[in-house]
Amino acid sequence: MSRTDVWFVSGGVRCAAWLYMPDESAEPPPIVVMAHGLGAVRQMRLDAFADRFTAEGYACLVFDYRHFGDSAGRPRQLLSIRRQLDDWAAAIAYARSLDNVDGSRVVLWGTSFGGGHVMVAGHRDGAVAAVIAQCPFTSGVSSTLAMEPLTSVRVTGRALADVASMLVRREPVTVALAGEPGSVALMTASDVVPGYLPLVPDGLPFTNAVAARVGLTIPLHTPGRALRKLTCPTLVCACDRDTVAPVKPTVKYASQNPNVRLRRYDEGHFDIYVGDGFEKVTTDQIAFLRDVVPISR
Repeated sequence: MSRTDVWFVSGGVRCAAWLYMPDESAEPPPIVVMAHGLGAVRQMRLDAFADRFTAEGYACLVFDYRHFGDSAGRPRQLLSIRRQLDDWAAAIAYARSLDNVDGSRVVLWGTSFGGGHVMVAGHRDGAVAAVIAQCPFTSGVSSTLAMEPLTSVRVTGRALADVASMLVRREPVTVALAGEPGSVALMTASDVVPGYLPLVPDGLPFTNAVAARVGLTIPLHTPGRALRKLTCPTLVCACDRDTVAPVKPTVKYASQNPNVRLRRYDEGHFDIYVGDGFEKVTTDQIAFLRDVVPISR
């Protein structure tokens, strides 16, 4: 297999991506478009998933959202749900434009916050071949209620301060992504710091913060509504001990769509990126890909 650095444009801004290509096959392969979750970048274990898929004969396009990682965009660390969904649309269009892949068989793969994005992006596009959503964020209300009430109030205060800063064109007021219980952060469950931050490779510059204004939009975001409407084959990989994206609404929305295959794991939100959790979930995802977008050998 090979991996090359590529880029595409979204909203006038360059998004950095890796293009994985398998060894030569009889036909151009399907392509899996992949991106990460809340404030995360592609180096945080997405390469491990892409390696597995490419070894099975699938091409992969793994990208960073605008304002994050190796992608351009100012201010840095701006997490806009609208812009990230636009990035998904641009990535899908770029994947379809490639001559060496089968643009009619594009699969969307997203994890955590990105797991919610692929539900919305797949529904909006209407022509993707399949969707894989891993430990997905499906209900902003449920995720907000999972936070400590005082933490939620303090995050809202930061978010309002950031909006005020934006209106007078000052630098963003930020809030931490991962924090210890009781701290001011978007994720503060006891397994967050030991689960999220170790996904960052040693030596990779990483900012554990985002513009706080997103704290006002997360509670209003409900990708599960799009999950109910997806018409393509969809695999949802849910973690029963998820402290970040509660499993209950995910199961509810998945059960309302006959096109959805739900797989549940006795794991926490961050466990399926590594170790046995990673092995279990990739095995199921590869089996799903083989079934719905088989490789022509």
